[in-house]
Amino acid sequence: MTRISTGAVGLSLLAIQLTFAPTARAATTNDTPDTSAEQVSTSGGLETIVVTARRSSEKLQNVPVAVTALSGEFLDRQNIVDATALPRFAPNLLVAALPSNLSGATVYIRGIGNNEPSSVAEQGVGIYLDGVYIARSAGTLFDVADIERVEVLRGPQGTLFGRNTIGGAVQFVSRKPRDEFAMEAKAGYGRYNDWFVRSRVDTGFIGSSPIKLSITAQHRQNDGYINSTVTPDSQDPGSVKNDSIVIGAEADLGDVTATYSFDYNNRRGTTPFFQIVAATQDIIKYYSASPDYGGPAFLISPERQQTVQETGFVDSSGRRGYGSKVKVWGHALNLTYEASPALTLKSITGYRRFFQDTITDLSGNGDLQGVVLDPITFDPSIASVTPYTGRINPAKQRQFSQEFQALGTVGDFSYLAGAYYFHERVSEYYDQRLTFVLEGGDAGINLNPIQAIRGKAESRALFGQVSWKPSALDQKLELTGGLRYTRDKKTLTLAGDVQPNLTGKVSSENLSWLASASYELAPDLMVYARVSTGYRSGGINPRATVINTFKPEKAMAYEAGIKSEFFDHRLRLNLAGYITNYTDRQLTQFAAGSAGATGLIVNAGKVRLQGFEAEFAATPLPGFSLDGSVGYVHTEYRQFLFRDPVTDIVSDVADAAKPIYTPKWTLHLGGEYAYEFTGGLARLRIDYSLRTSIYFNALDATTPFNENIKSGTDRNVKARLSLEDIDIGGTKMEFGVWGDNLTNQKNIAYGIDFGSLGFAGAIFKKPITYGVDMKIVF
Repeated sequence: MTRISTGAVGLSLLAIQLTFAPTARAATTNDTPDTSAEQVSTSGGLETIVVTARRSSEKLQNVPVAVTALSGEFLDRQNIVDATALPRFAPNLLVAALPSNLSGATVYIRGIGNNEPSSVAEQGVGIYLDGVYIARSAGTLFDVADIERVEVLRGPQGTLFGRNTIGGAVQFVSRKPRDEFAMEAKAGYGRYNDWFVRSRVDTGFIGSSPIKLSITAQHRQNDGYINSTVTPDSQDPGSVKNDSIVIGAEADLGDVTATYSFDYNNRRGTTPFFQIVAATQDIIKYYSASPDYGGPAFLISPERQQTVQETGFVDSSGRRGYGSKVKVWGHALNLTYEASPALTLKSITGYRRFFQDTITDLSGNGDLQGVVLDPITFDPSIASVTPYTGRINPAKQRQFSQEFQALGTVGDFSYLAGAYYFHERVSEYYDQRLTFVLEGGDAGINLNPIQAIRGKAESRALFGQVSWKPSALDQKLELTGGLRYTRDKKTLTLAGDVQPNLTGKVSSENLSWLASASYELAPDLMVYARVSTGYRSGGINPRATVINTFKPEKAMAYEAGIKSEFFDHRLRLNLAGYITNYTDRQLTQFAAGSAGATGLIVNAGKVRLQGFEAEFAATPLPGFSLDGSVGYVHTEYRQFLFRDPVTDIVSDVADAAKPIYTPKWTLHLGGEYAYEFTGGLARLRIDYSLRTSIYFNALDATTPFNENIKSGTDRNVKARLSLEDIDIGGTKMEFGVWGDNLTNQKNIAYGIDFGSLGFAGAIFKKPITYGVDMKIVF
C-alpha cells in the first residue's frame, strides 16, 4: 500500500482550506510579469528575457555573456523535477545524477566540471540558489518546487561569482511572494507509480504591513523503474520519496528591501540500479560459481535489465538494508538599500546544511556466495561475497557565507564592488565492503576498508567590475573590466583506516580578471568579445591513505558573440564562439584495490577546449513558436602526465586521453502551438534533444573497461498536450498529458570502471514514461 507523506499532504489541505476561507481574495494574474524566459504569445513576438548574469537585472540581449534562461513557468509545464533535465535545453551542459547518492550530480559546462563525489571535493561549475553558493555536489539535486527561473552561464565566471566557477555557473532563483492573496495546487501521476502533489499559498501584504509571505509544499515519490525481486516495489532501485518546502518572505521598508527564502528537501529512497556490464575472466569465473554454493546466479550484461536482485548493505549487527536518506536545507537573506538613485548597497547572507546516510550498492547482484579465505589463516569457507558495496553514514556539511555589494553609476560609468566570506565544516564516514578476487578466480578475500575524513575550509575575496558606456557614442559601446582576489585555506584529517590520523593543510590565492567590449550595431543587434579567467581551488585528496595535496586549476577563455533580434522581435538568434586554455587540470588516477575506492589526484593536465553555441527562438505565426540550440566542444589535450603504478615512470599520454563527461555535440529543437478558444487555451509542445557519446574516464590504462561503459549517442523526445486557463467556478484549471523518452533510449547514464578490482558497471537511462497532471489556480 502506498504511503503518503503526512507533512506534505497536511500542508496541501491547509492551502485548500485557506483558499475557501471567507477572507480569501481573488489572486491577480501576477504582480511582476515573468520575463525571465520565453513565453509563447498567441498574438505577438517574443517576450523580453531578464537575467542577473552580471549580478544585477539586465535584458539578456544586452549582456555580453553566453547564457541560457528558462522560466519557472516553462519548467513547471514540463514537469521538470531537478537539474538533470536542464541539458536538454542548454547547449554544452551536462548534468548527470550520481549512482551512489540520491541528491548528488556531476555538472560540466564546455568540458569543465568535477566528477569526484566526496564531501570535500570542489565543483567546477558553481551552483547558486538565491545568490547563495551551494558548495557540495552531493546536495545539488534538490526539487525545483518553486523556481522563478534558471540561468546557465557558460565560460569562466571568476570575477563576479568567484572560485569554482571555472566552467560556468547555474543560478536558481526562487519565486517571490505576490502582492495579493493567491493559491495554487498541482498534482500528477505517471508510470512506475510516479506521483506528486504540490501547493502554494501567497498571503499578499499582511494587513497594512509591508510584509508578504509565500509557502510551497511538495511531496513526490515513485517505485523505481527496475524490479528487484528481493525488495518491495516501494524500495526498488531508483525509488524515491521526497518532501520539499520553500518559504519566501519579502518586506518593502522604503529605501530597504528585505527578501528571505528557506528551502528544505528530505529524500528517502534507493539509489538507481548499478549493473555490471564487463569484467575480467577471473571475476566472471569466481562469481559465476555462486549457484554451486546456494547463491543466486551472477548477473553481467551490457544490456539494460528489468528484473534484478540487489545486495544492499549488511551492517555490523547483521541487518541488511537498501534505503538511503538525504536532507538538504538552507537560508538566504538578501538586503537591498537604495542609498541614492546612483548607489545601491546589497547584502547576501547564506547558511546551508547537508546530511546523508547512503547505501552505495555498486555490486549489480544479489547475495552472491563464494569461496572466501580468512585474511590471517587463509582457511577457506563459503560466505556472502560482493564486488563492491558500502554505506556513507554520516556525511555532514554546513556552510556560512556573507557577501556585500555596492552597485552604482558615475556619469558614463557603472560599477560593482564587493567582498565575500565563506566558511564550512565537513565530515564523512564511508564503510566499504568488497571481495578481492585472487588470481585464477578460485577464491577471494572479504575486505572492509573504511574511509573517514574531517575538514574545514575558509575563503575570502574582494572583487570589482567597472563598465563604461560613453555618451559620445550614444552608449552603443560598452567596455568592461573586472578583478577578483581570492584567498583559500583548507584543513583535512584522514581517519578510518589511516592510523594514526593524518592532518594536512593547504592554502592558495588567485587573481581572476575579465575584459569585455560590446557594441550595438543596430537597436536589436549587438556584438561582443570578452576574455575571462577563473580557477578551481586546490586541496587534499580525501580518497588517499597519505596526505596527497594538489594545486588549483585555472582557465582563460576567449569568447566572441552576437545577440540579435529580427522581424519586429519575432526571431531571436544568439551566437557565441570560444577558446578555453585549461591548465593544471586536477585529474584522478583511479586506483581501487584492497583499500577500497582510492585514487591519486594530480595536476597533470593542460587542455584546449574550443567550440561554439547557437540559440534561437522564433514566433513565425500567432500562437506558434520554435526554439532550439546547438553546442559543440572540441577537446585537445596538450599535456596529460601519467605515473605508471608498476614502473613509477611518469610519461605524457596526451594522445591517448579522452574527453570526460563532455559530448562533442548537443542539440535541442522545440516546437509549441498555443490555440485560444472560448474559455481556455490548448497547448502542444514537442521537444527533441540529442547529445553525442560521452566517456566517464580519460585513460584506458587505468580503466580497462572504459569503452564498455561509454555512453552512446542519446536522442530524447518529449511531448505534452495541455488545456489551460479553463474557468471552473471562478478558478483556473489546467490539464495535461505527457510522455518522455518516447524513443525509449537505453543508453548508459553513468558508468564506473573499478580498474584493478576487475569489473565495471553503469546505471541506465529510465525507459519511456508517461503520465497526466492537473493544476488549479484560485
